[in-house]
Amino acid sequence: MAVTQVSNTQPFPPLMPVYDRAGDLMFERGEGVWLFDTHGQRYLDAVGGVAVTGFGHAHPALVKTLCEQGAKVWTVSNIFNTPVAVRLAQRLVDLTFADTVFFQNSGVEAWDASVKVARKYFSAIGKPERYRVITFQGCFHGRSLSAIAASKAPKMVNGFGPMMDGFDQVPWNDLEAVKSAITPETAAIFIEPLQGEAGVREATPAFLQALRRLCDEHGLLLCFDEIQCGLGRTGTLFAHEALGVTPDIMCIAKTLGNGYPIGACLATAKAAQGMTVGTHGSTFGGNPLAAALGNTVLDLLTAPGFLDDVRRRGALFSAELDAVVARHPEVFTGRRGKGMIQGLVCKMPNTDIITALREEHLLTIAAANNVIRLLPALIVTDEEIHEIALRIDRAAVRRESAA
Repeated sequence: MAVTQVSNTQPFPPLMPVYDRAGDLMFERGEGVWLFDTHGQRYLDAVGGVAVTGFGHAHPALVKTLCEQGAKVWTVSNIFNTPVAVRLAQRLVDLTFADTVFFQNSGVEAWDASVKVARKYFSAIGKPERYRVITFQGCFHGRSLSAIAASKAPKMVNGFGPMMDGFDQVPWNDLEAVKSAITPETAAIFIEPLQGEAGVREATPAFLQALRRLCDEHGLLLCFDEIQCGLGRTGTLFAHEALGVTPDIMCIAKTLGNGYPIGACLATAKAAQGMTVGTHGSTFGGNPLAAALGNTVLDLLTAPGFLDDVRRRGALFSAELDAVVARHPEVFTGRRGKGMIQGLVCKMPNTDIITALREEHLLTIAAANNVIRLLPALIVTDEEIHEIALRIDRAAVRRESAA
């Protein structure tokens, strides 16, 4: 049988073209909140690997940890324990609602594990028919098949065949819609306390508290995705801590490794009771390099006064951005977010403004609903916050002149 050859006049790039990369801009080193390209030009980084580099680039404590652990052992397989992984799991248990932790390599893997934990719980208690998960419009949990099935966004699901069953989506902050979506097959409600990809949208405290009551009333599990908004970004260790709500399951990643791949699924003993030997696994999850870096990240996050100062600088950041919005009503219509996860709602195309900001050597990233996200490192200084605002000002003036 002949094989049809696809004609391609353009050479296919060595990096699969699934990202709209920033032209020829290439970075080769970083220092704090600054990145340096291959020409030696310096850029103020308000992307932070999309909320990953919470402690900036080349942080001395993290470099030291990586070198020290790298000289010891990198991986041993999860059929064996390592002191660093056991210590990291215990610390996460001590710092949170959770009784147990499973380590993965990424946020989406932590999401997948969390969905499995929720489904397996109901199977373990004799109710396997309860497998459906309620999610929310605008949600983003990653790009695995289960995560895109949960999001239902056309740009993510088109071309990938029939979607995995079991996800029921409702509008954001709409309690009546949640109530209507609960059926005898519902197992869990999964929500980001603050949606980053959807345009930096916060769930109201009253809404999250009502979800907790609904879960308790119907015997459901409440699951939080704090992959992007957790680990200090909103000024508390986890975003839900300031909202008066405790989940049964939570997935985290990003800042936990400050750029080294690690994610985690945290759960109560009740929620995780079905996760017995052989029900889940990961080749690289929680390897000694990742776990050692996770421990150092927790050292930095829990240092006395650190999160207090993040909240102070987060308030300054909000005030500076509010002032920028007020000065440029033809460019911006508002600000969203808190701490070091902020969004500017744009009046003109956000991509045009992002390009103008890059010309000012300020790196930002787009979000849905015509929003620009700013995700600087948690260690950004007052002076650097002011510099971010100045560069946005200059870019806004340029866009006003061009309009």
